[in-house]
Amino acid sequence: MIKGLQRLLVVALLAAIPTLAQQDGSKRTPEPDTQSAAQSGSGTPQRGATEDPNYVIGPQDLIDVNVWKETDISRTVPVRPDGKISLPLLNDVQAAGLTPTQLGAQITASLKKFVTDPQVTVIVTAINSQRIYVLGEVTRPGAFPLLPGTTVLRGLSSAGGFTQFAKMKGIYVLRLENGKQVKYPFNYKDVVSGKHSEQDIVLKAGDTIVVP
Repeated sequence: MIKGLQRLLVVALLAAIPTLAQQDGSKRTPEPDTQSAAQSGSGTPQRGATEDPNYVIGPQDLIDVNVWKETDISRTVPVRPDGKISLPLLNDVQAAGLTPTQLGAQITASLKKFVTDPQVTVIVTAINSQRIYVLGEVTRPGAFPLLPGTTVLRGLSSAGGFTQFAKMKGIYVLRLENGKQVKYPFNYKDVVSGKHSEQDIVLKAGDTIVVP
């Protein structure tokens, strides 16, 4: 009789285990919805086109101005050719010539007339003001955004590689210095093999890489 009761008790406990586990799982704290959090402005901030704190904003750059809890003011705007952006309440704001941090501080100071304790974040989402040019025997010649630290080798990779007629030993960079055009030689085969690495110079805005 006792053994029979013990068996019944074991069977009852085994049947109750799934129910207990389900109840325990329902009490767990749900995982945060990262997508919803990002949309509400409380999640991970939008990734910028550059992480260089010294980057200077220029005309045609695209910047994201985020004012915390002020969705009517926050927006992504292009920098006009005159170097200014347009924002609600503030109208035209000078952006070109400033770093994102400096522009954020300027907008913060101006918004204090309209918003209590404004918190402004400025992010450059697209760099269009600083460009380099790759011409000649490459797959995709044209203008390309200049990212901080871009060298000749990286600039060439933006153009998608060489054509079969490219003279890789005769590549050169044209740069305007003090009103004069200066030519910097670049031997692709030497650089990629570890020779003359000094030829892989850091590019500046307006530089033109020519692949004969």
